[in-house]
Amino acid sequence: MTKTSISDLPRHVGDQVLLEGWLFNKRSSGKLQFLMIRDGSGIVQAVSAKSDVDEATWQAGDSLTQEAALRVTGTVRADARAPSGVELSVQSVEAVSPSVDFPIGPKEHGPEFLLDHRHLWLRSRRPFAVLRVRDAFILSAREWLSEQGFLCVDAPIFTPNACEGTSTLFETEYFGQPAYLTQSGQLYMEAAAMAFGKVYCFGPTFRAEKSKTRRHLTEFWMIEPEVAYMDLDGNMELIENFVSGVVGRVLDRCKEELKILERDTTSLERVKPPFPRISYRDAVAKLKAKGHEFQDGGDFGSPDETALSEDYDRPVLVHGFPAAVKAFYMKTDPKDPESSLSVDLLAPEGYGEIVGGGQREDDLAVLEGKIEEHGLPRAPFEWYLDLRRYGSVPHSGFGIGVERTVGWICGLSHLREASPFPRMINRLTP
Repeated sequence: MTKTSISDLPRHVGDQVLLEGWLFNKRSSGKLQFLMIRDGSGIVQAVSAKSDVDEATWQAGDSLTQEAALRVTGTVRADARAPSGVELSVQSVEAVSPSVDFPIGPKEHGPEFLLDHRHLWLRSRRPFAVLRVRDAFILSAREWLSEQGFLCVDAPIFTPNACEGTSTLFETEYFGQPAYLTQSGQLYMEAAAMAFGKVYCFGPTFRAEKSKTRRHLTEFWMIEPEVAYMDLDGNMELIENFVSGVVGRVLDRCKEELKILERDTTSLERVKPPFPRISYRDAVAKLKAKGHEFQDGGDFGSPDETALSEDYDRPVLVHGFPAAVKAFYMKTDPKDPESSLSVDLLAPEGYGEIVGGGQREDDLAVLEGKIEEHGLPRAPFEWYLDLRRYGSVPHSGFGIGVERTVGWICGLSHLREASPFPRMINRLTP
């Protein structure tokens, strides 16, 4: 007998196997029990015939309730009607531990109830599919970057300074001095790029934004590549190649998961370079032509991003944002001192910004002036200024939000579904 996983059952047709898992669902016709079993790799139907099993096995199957843990032995048989192409003919059932009054039943539950029970909701088909897409996205991103010669360099979670603005910092006490949860690993990736050329970090980031929109979490994960000797044009080319390459791999790997989510993948199949590119000024003109009341020099909100992206069948790169709305480290456009060498990537279908990046300021004197202009304390940035003192070069990079990108790929209505245990302004549990 072979112990195996449900995902491997198609390779064991005709074999007797042992499965260890949980009861997902059950129905009975009196002489037949249809046990839907899950083990984390998939779901399979196990059919127990009263005439073919002993009384102990029949009673064990009859007593099982939703999410009871069990062991099942049986023979794998091909069945074209089954989603995975196989079923299990039961020979024995062993109840490992009971599950009494599992709170998430087949009826409809509200989002707050499901979030309160997120630790149990993960066992349902929808979170199962979403989190497998998330895993495939992360795996594909790391593969792609590794193949392109990028080195993964871990950035710290505790930092002495702000990266994206002091108003959204989570502050904590660090052995008698203030410290902050990281908003981005970018500054550290700039240091790493000066050592290794092409680098990226992958990890959690934190923003204390008092926002309740479907596009915001207080804790989210980012992948942040950074490249030495790269300008804004090179960065935009990197973004479109990275996003198109990774989306393509996820589509190949997650066909079944996307079917579970009923995701129409037509628009995702069009995610191929080159992506449309428009300047900030042209984007503002488009918004005004559509009747949006937009103030020149401002940043785009969610409705603006949706309106801009609806004109394109794939992600669009918007570049040249006003310097005033971008972080202190963003390089000013030498041809236009009011603009920055920055770029956002807007996903189609109303999902908005999933990538933000640009060329970094590489001139020491200019960067010193920007730190002062933004009212930032200089001491915590001395190490960052060293990067401009010792062999400064043009360099660029970007950050891509995992939850936002997974939300777009899966067609989710809220980012909270793209996180295993989402953290929002009103949620710290489970």
